[in-house]
This record gives sequence, structure tokens and C-alpha cells, in this order.
Amino acid sequence: MDLKALIREIPDFPKPGILFKDITTLLQNAEGLRYTIDLLAEKCAEFAPNCIVGMESRGFIFGAPLAYKLGIGFVPVRKPGKLPSAVHSIEYDLEYGTDCLEIHKDALQGGCRILMVDDLIATGGTAGATARLIQKTGCELVGCAFVIELKDLNGRRQLPDVPIVTLVQY
Repeated sequence: MDLKALIREIPDFPKPGILFKDITTLLQNAEGLRYTIDLLAEKCAEFAPNCIVGMESRGFIFGAPLAYKLGIGFVPVRKPGKLPSAVHSIEYDLEYGTDCLEIHKDALQGGCRILMVDDLIATGGTAGATARLIQKTGCELVGCAFVIELKDLNGRRQLPDVPIVTLVQY
């Protein structure tokens, strides 16, 4: 299946000069969505994760059904103030300023094998911060999975040396 044909490109969004990769057209296509989850499961099963961590919010869209397909748990990484219990947090740099991500302190047990999932990797800032957050929990990041990779932005450089699966590259 040609996943690129199911991903709409929106010029000048969210600002001039950006060609936004819109996954809503992929999500509304039942066959395309099923294919995406099945392919991610096929490519990531060999990492033998026992939990998936997905980043707010599109990482939830792909991470939760992937966890279901693999028969493992799912843990969300959220923006500050969204999780009701004690959290680990990490601050990271953005192009203009900083941001923060959080995960419940009791969400992962030390030694868990984690697969990190998101819809897209671009510059790698959010993915790199999430990888560091996972390491803070005492768990092992065994792989990363992204539906889309924007190769020219070199986001992989922000990640530790683990296997990285991407389904579509631009």
C-alpha cells in the first residue's frame, strides 16, 4: 500500500515555508490505518517490548492500537499539568524557547523494555526528550517507531543508538 498517497500535504502550515504532512487523511481511511498499525507491529515485534510509550497527542493515535496489536501496555507522555499523579518531567529546547514533557512516576517499572511511538520525527526534539524521560524511569528503550520521517531534518541524531522504524520518508 502506498501510504504517501494517503498523507495530505498542506503548504504554508502552520507558517509560511512549511509543507505540513497531514495524517488525518490516513486516519480516516480504514484500510490505510489498519495497514499502518499492522506494518508497525510486524516491524517492531522483534524488539520484544513489553510497553509502548507514546507522545501527546498523535503518538497516542498510533501507540495505543499498536500496543493492543502487540498485546502490551501503553503509557502516555503528556504536556505539564495533564497527568494527575506524581511525575517525572524533562525540559527540552525548542527552536524558540523550551517545552516540558511528563510521565507518571508509577507508570513504568524499572527494567521494562520500551518501544517509543509517534506519528512523525522531524528535528527530533520531542523524541529525544522522550527518550531521556524513559531513561529517567530506569527502563530500557529498545526501539522507536514513526509513521513519517522528515530525513533532511536529521531527527535521528537526537535519539540514542536503538533501532528506528519509519514507514514513510520525505
